[in-house]
Amino acid sequence: MNDTDVRRDFFMAMGEATRASRHAMDQRMRPLGLSKATWRTLYWLQHHGDGVTQRTLAERMGIESPSLVRLLDNLERSGLVERRTAPTDRRANALHLTAKARPLLKAINRAAEEVRAELLVGVDEHSLRDALTVLRRVVDNASRVKSLEARTA
Repeated sequence: MNDTDVRRDFFMAMGEATRASRHAMDQRMRPLGLSKATWRTLYWLQHHGDGVTQRTLAERMGIESPSLVRLLDNLERSGLVERRTAPTDRRANALHLTAKARPLLKAINRAAEEVRAELLVGVDEHSLRDALTVLRRVVDNASRVKSLEARTA
């Protein structure tokens, strides 16, 4: 197998792994009564911390701001998220998880840990660290390319 084939296969496998892991997570969250959009939003919001702005969260989740607004409207109506004026920009909303969200997030995190354990059976710590290094490099390179493209546009 030549370098071109390995690089192609790597990206194909990365896409397949992403789809498979998302599907597994969605299946595990279904008994909790959570849609993919709902659990992912709560999970990302917890990961990025209270006070993250809507715009930043949308960027990090890889979705458009209007899509996130609808999700947040539903989460706010459910009492799981609060929007507050961002302290650094009155035009922006800072997002905060409510006390009602905490038990649900515990269940989400427990289910996510179970899925990770199942999907990583047979993968040793060293291989996992190597894969993480490669994936972080891909993300860094993609950010660099995006930045270069933005400057030349």
